[in-house]
Amino acid sequence: MALKEDFERAVAALPPDWTRLDLDVRILDEERYIEAATILVEVNAQPYSKHDWHWRLSVAHGFGHAAAPETVAGILGTLDAQGIDGELAVRDARVGRVEVTQMWGRPESVRQEFRRRRAQ
Repeated sequence: MALKEDFERAVAALPPDWTRLDLDVRILDEERYIEAATILVEVNAQPYSKHDWHWRLSVAHGFGHAAAPETVAGILGTLDAQGIDGELAVRDARVGRVEVTQMWGRPESVRQEFRRRRAQ
């Protein structure tokens, strides 16, 4: 199965308030490791050493220090288009956390807009 389809299926299975998703990626043809690594660098894939899986991907839903789901889907689609077969494994999914932002000194309109966007 395609990596992009696996990823989209994993994201679709998450509750709407998910904040972070950690995935492991393994390619089946290790001779294409360098080629895959040069593509995955765009989503800050963290390589493993001496492990069954090749990379760890961190995906952020609305905020945080991780790649956007749309970007990860695009990069995995690029691997699929290049014919690099592999598999994904969901390792951790965090839900129900909210971003903490200092709102002191901001107008009420900004505070309301912030709450409206985070309620989605």
